[in-house]
Amino acid sequence: MITGGAGFIGSNLSLALLARGHSVRVLDNLSPQIHGEDPLKSPLYQSIKDKVDFTRGDMRNESDLESCLKSVDTVVHLAAETGTGQSMYSIKHYIDVNISGTGLLLEAIANSKYSIKRLVVASSRAVYGEGKYHCEVDGYVYPEARTSVDMVNGDFEVHCPYCSGHVRLVPTDESTPVRPSSIYGITKLNQEQMCLTIGRAKKISTIAYRYQNVYGPGQSLSNPYTGILSIFSTRLRNERDINIFEDGLESRDFVHIDDVVSATVAGIESPNEIIEVFNVGSGVPTNVLTVANSLQQLFQTTVPIKISGQFRVGDIRHNLADLSHIKSALDWRGPKITFDEGILGFVNWTRNETIQPDRYEDSMSELAAKGFLK
Repeated sequence: MITGGAGFIGSNLSLALLARGHSVRVLDNLSPQIHGEDPLKSPLYQSIKDKVDFTRGDMRNESDLESCLKSVDTVVHLAAETGTGQSMYSIKHYIDVNISGTGLLLEAIANSKYSIKRLVVASSRAVYGEGKYHCEVDGYVYPEARTSVDMVNGDFEVHCPYCSGHVRLVPTDESTPVRPSSIYGITKLNQEQMCLTIGRAKKISTIAYRYQNVYGPGQSLSNPYTGILSIFSTRLRNERDINIFEDGLESRDFVHIDDVVSATVAGIESPNEIIEVFNVGSGVPTNVLTVANSLQQLFQTTVPIKISGQFRVGDIRHNLADLSHIKSALDWRGPKITFDEGILGFVNWTRNETIQPDRYEDSMSELAAKGFLK
């Protein structure tokens, strides 16, 4: 059973599991923010329609959960609100969906006679905050969130928390202290902690995947709150300029949806009893300006790219996953799709999709009105 199984990751995972002979049940509320104003026509939903046992419902509804948990041995919990910026002002909603919803799911599992043998939860690289760096003076350090004062003055870099000196980005491993800098990150940390706690108590094999920045064909092109490639592509196709935050050198670990699915399947099908946290990423950092320039070239457009120096409160500077643990503990050899290959495939897919209305400026206006866009 997959909660959020009609979403971007969930629909691709559903199809992969079906192809491998699994029976799949999906619980999804078909949120308009992801699926558009007519969710039943959403390409993501259409891709799994009549292929899975589908329930349009909500994980915050006990009866929906009860009916979907019957006769399944594995639960993959993907359903969540995912916008980092949006989470900073829709706090109650994010807590309600991500934390309370997960609580109801776990309560149903803990207080039932369901024979759940494996629980998989989608966590996020956001739990780390700034993550792991190296200082020539103080060694490996784990900086706190950057200050608005520094960023207003144009200093977007991360500094050593001890000597305030320059630090070098290094891959963040799972033993890195968790210091989420957004409400979204806090809720994802709560999700994984609750799932791992119940997994240990009930002796259910439990895996928390800390996904990095997932992208690829099928990603919602209408959601203005998350998915940088989708947001930029929709802007370019509507002939609207791209606003690059900070100095454009902030970087992310972009991981292709096919690699995310293969890593997730490896955990679902592992014969070992596991209660673990795993990073899932590409292990390669790509800065945001490179993403924008690549999309501009591939779409063959002259729509301008502007580096504004604006920033969002709660954003991190970089993220880069250390993949050593997942490669050694699971039957997953790592990502196969490079960013150059992945972005080309994404653009080729996008060209055949209907151009979606661009609601990005509305989302930025919301953020600015709440005081989280500087």
